[in-house]
Amino acid sequence: MTSPFPVSSSAPGEGRIVVQLLPHGISALSAITFQYPLKLISPSPAAGQKSVLVFLLTYGGGLVGGDQVHLTIDVRPEAKLSIVTQGHTKIFKSPSRDVITRQRLHVTLQDNAALCLLPDPVQPFEGSVYEQSQTFTLANTASLCLLDWVSAGRIARGEDWNLLAWRGRNEVWAAAESGGKPRLLLRDNVILEGDTADSKEKALRNKMQQTGIFGTLVLRGPLVEGLAAFILAEFAALPRIGARDFRSQDKMDKDNGLMLSPEENWRQARLKQEEADAVLWSAARVRGCTVVKFGSRTVEGGRVWIGNLLEQDGSVSRLFGDDSTMCVR
Repeated sequence: MTSPFPVSSSAPGEGRIVVQLLPHGISALSAITFQYPLKLISPSPAAGQKSVLVFLLTYGGGLVGGDQVHLTIDVRPEAKLSIVTQGHTKIFKSPSRDVITRQRLHVTLQDNAALCLLPDPVQPFEGSVYEQSQTFTLANTASLCLLDWVSAGRIARGEDWNLLAWRGRNEVWAAAESGGKPRLLLRDNVILEGDTADSKEKALRNKMQQTGIFGTLVLRGPLVEGLAAFILAEFAALPRIGARDFRSQDKMDKDNGLMLSPEENWRQARLKQEEADAVLWSAARVRGCTVVKFGSRTVEGGRVWIGNLLEQDGSVSRLFGDDSTMCVR
C-alpha cells in the first residue's frame, strides 16, 4: 500500500531550525523539522516576544546507547533564538564501550543574529558512553551565549562519575569574508575517561575532587559584551590566595551594613554561596570570546551560581526574554 504522506528527507535523529526576522521586527520560525529520538517544541509566538523559544527534547527524556542526534540551526540576519530544555539530558547506559551515543550541533549566525543556548546539564548514567560536538559559525556582528555543563550522574542512586566515557567539543568560528575561509576562534575540549570494570580505584572520581557539576560558559559578540565584561570584572575582584581579613566577625558584619553598596552586598553574598557550595571558577578572553569554567559540589550549587551572575547583569533576560534563563533559575 502506498503511503499518503510524503517521504521524509531527513534521517533518524536529524533536526533543523531556521529563524528569521519578520517585517514588524519579531523573530519567528521559518522552518522546524525533527526525527526520533530528537524532539523540538516551540510555543506559539506572542506579540512583543524578544526571541524565538525552542525546547530541545528527546523522546523518553534521554538518549539510549547508540542514539545519534544531528541538529542544524540557521539564525538569519537580525533574528534571535533561545534554546532551553525541560530537564537534564539523560545519557543511558551503553551495552559496551564501542556503542557510542552522539549529539552534533551545527549553528550558523548571520549578521546581527543572536543565539542564547542555556540548557539543563547533561546527566551521564553509570556505564554510559557519550560524544558531543557543537560548532558555531558567527558573522562578525553576531552574538552567542552558550552554556555547556555535565553532572556526576544520578547522585541519589550513588553514582559519582561512573560513566565509561564522556567527550564534549565546542568550536566557535568566524564566518568567511570576501571569499576567504572561516577562521577558528575557539576550540574547547572536555574528555572524561571512566574506569574499566576491573579497576579497583575510582580514578575519574578522585580526579573530580567531589565536584558534582562541571561547566563552560562561552560568550561572543556585541550583544553579550556587557555580560562578558561584568563576569571578567567579578573574576578580577575575587580574593586572591593569601589574602586575609583580620577583622572580627562582629566588625565585619557592622562594616558590611554601613559601608557596602548594593553591588558589594551582592558580591559578598555570592562569595559566601561560592564557599558553601565549593564553587571554583575562572574566566578569560580568547580571540574575542569570553570563556568561563566552573565547578560546584552540587548541581543546584552550580545552577544558583551561574543564575545569580546572569540575573545580576540582567542583559540576557533583557535581550532574549525571561524564558531564556529558565534552566538556570
